[in-house]
Amino acid sequence: MTQAATISRRTFLQGSVGALTLAVTATGEVWAQSARKYGADTMPGGTVDDPLVFVSIAQDGTVTIVAHRVEMGTGIRTSLPMVVADEMEARWDQVKVVQAEANEARYGSQNVDGSRSMRHFLMPMRRVGAAARQMLEVTAAARWSVPVSQVRAVQHQVIHQPSGRRLGYGELAADAAKLTVPKGEALKLKSQKEFRYIGKGKIHIADAEAITQGRATYGMDTWMPNMVFAVVARAPVLGAKVRTVRSEKALAVPGVLKLVEIPAFAGAPAFQPLGGVAVVARNTWAAIQGRAALEIEWDEGPNRSYDSVAYRNTLEAAVSAPGKPLRDQGNVQATWATAPAAKKFDALYYLPHLAHASMEPPVATALVKGDRCEIWASVQAPQGALELAAAVLGYTPEQVKLNPLLLGGGFGRKSKPDYVAEAAHVAKTMPGTPVKLVWTREDDIHHDYLHTVSAERLQAVLNDHGLPDSWLHRTAAPTIASLFVQGAKEQQPFEVGMSAINIPFDIRDVRIEVAEVEARTRIGWFRSVSNIPHAFAVQSFIAELAHRAGKDHKQYALELLGPSRKINPGELSDQTNYSESPTLYPVDTARYRGVIEAATRGAGWGRKLPPGHGLGLAFAYSFLSYTATVVEVAIDAQGNVQIVAVDMAMDCGPQINPERVRSQMEGGAIMGLSLALTGEISFENGRVKQSNFHDYEVLRHAASPRVIRTHLVNNDFSLPPGGVGEPPVPPVAPALCNAIFAATGKRIRALPIRTVA
Repeated sequence: MTQAATISRRTFLQGSVGALTLAVTATGEVWAQSARKYGADTMPGGTVDDPLVFVSIAQDGTVTIVAHRVEMGTGIRTSLPMVVADEMEARWDQVKVVQAEANEARYGSQNVDGSRSMRHFLMPMRRVGAAARQMLEVTAAARWSVPVSQVRAVQHQVIHQPSGRRLGYGELAADAAKLTVPKGEALKLKSQKEFRYIGKGKIHIADAEAITQGRATYGMDTWMPNMVFAVVARAPVLGAKVRTVRSEKALAVPGVLKLVEIPAFAGAPAFQPLGGVAVVARNTWAAIQGRAALEIEWDEGPNRSYDSVAYRNTLEAAVSAPGKPLRDQGNVQATWATAPAAKKFDALYYLPHLAHASMEPPVATALVKGDRCEIWASVQAPQGALELAAAVLGYTPEQVKLNPLLLGGGFGRKSKPDYVAEAAHVAKTMPGTPVKLVWTREDDIHHDYLHTVSAERLQAVLNDHGLPDSWLHRTAAPTIASLFVQGAKEQQPFEVGMSAINIPFDIRDVRIEVAEVEARTRIGWFRSVSNIPHAFAVQSFIAELAHRAGKDHKQYALELLGPSRKINPGELSDQTNYSESPTLYPVDTARYRGVIEAATRGAGWGRKLPPGHGLGLAFAYSFLSYTATVVEVAIDAQGNVQIVAVDMAMDCGPQINPERVRSQMEGGAIMGLSLALTGEISFENGRVKQSNFHDYEVLRHAASPRVIRTHLVNNDFSLPPGGVGEPPVPPVAPALCNAIFAATGKRIRALPIRTVA
């Protein structure tokens, strides 16, 4: 059984650091390190990372593989080691997986977001495994004095094929360490037909036993002798500062030890703590009770008037006026000005703020001893968290050690390490004492980096076939750039490049505009980011155009895509392709067609439905993968929505771990339905109105689809891999709304839906 283990990494390496070096430790383990830089010319996808991947072989043959990417539910802590094991010809039941600590010098970037872990590290992992396999084969051949062409590594053994002699990996590892590392043309990767694990379906999850038996360590599980606990009374409004604090009642609560003021951030918020007062106690309950007893007067600043109803009006006004063009072909304005009213179509769409609401709220434990600090936390960006903690402490990054733990969900929230900075700040005041700083669910909902609220306006001028000759998309939303640049008011090209600029439709005139609006709360990336609002608007608009033209939605969509062709995304904008090579990742309309056909075929598109039922379609290109979704709904007489079935098709290119791909698709269906039906964060007097799962609902079991069918398309290993974690979400909400229209004739242009009565 594959194991996920925690062992010391301080003695990982003895010997030089090269492209791949095997070294024998004092305990007889053989370690391998890949420090090669994989640039765009050597690796599909053109990674910007310098992966440092370690492999060890113990004398008993156990292979230990380091997972340098943290696990938040995608299965990456299994899938990347699985790739190494496959190329090594290692038996999966003799593999241990070890989580790497935060160490950029050794492992390169460990940031887990953007659906790029497999995209960027498939080839480095394959090269690490292949190099180890070949070195073991060369060692065995030398020991037997036979040509290396006569030996072959097979499932943890090297076999001399003519004689049948065998040597285990543990027997060969020490001598293999003395060899020159194969690289370049000398490095022989497996062919697709030789894969044993890659693309082969189910494989045992490395953490399965630990998670199901309650032995896995998440952030909240950290426990140490003499540990104290902290919660923070944070600024209730973005930018608020403590004016006065009356602490007598809080300090009188049994178990409360001390109060620590955390300064408010200056300038753009970035990942700085919001500021406030931390209550430190002997247990979490005492800390919470102490916080409730605090009497704080706040200087609430300019965001105290933030109201989401009024802000919606601001957004809708913004998209009613011309904005800054980020894509402009043809002459949209002239076409609209001269077209007859009967040929024009105009629609306005709205989506509210959304909270990440990951199952485990943020939590971090910090211990300051002397001039060193050690941190245990569930973080998506280990290096960023380490560097922020070092800055708070006034240390160099080398003085801080950060141990990434399993994430109880993330969706982008846990790549923003403000909670780690809070823990470091409090721990600095209590040297020698471990401090666990805990966020409650209410803290999490009230103080999240929210997914942006947006208004989307689309206009089309239609030809005699009901297809658009002209397409205008105006988008208004507070930008993620406001985290880093004070006063930033305009979505960046990378945001508008998500399902807005990069539409692949066969339309003569296209213009995509962005409006300026001010951010009044912290805006952060969220699973699939701006693809959610843009795809909702675009895919709903297409369905409306199809209905207006009197055409089947699927057929209309295929006509709109036009002939099969590959589009260079760089011709649309220089930031529409997730920073990947436009040569390796062109926008391919044939792959769009493939997922549309697969999803509609799976759903039985065109079949006769019972009364009150409807089918809805939507499709999207996000994070270099193509997805299409068909939702079947049943609407009762009271307007209640029941999801009957969801059919999801994905073309992510090579399917490295198909079972994990399917699980991400299923999770994406649930998340997409949740945000469409009930997801909404609203503001009044600068404060978030929702507080917990009773008023910020996630999809309940009873409301979930009766069936989710997944359809994997185009398992082509000649293609570079696309993303998997984020692409399933964007098509779900528009497919649902299109299904509701098919069932009821009622068009929904604003989320959440809640009811269609």
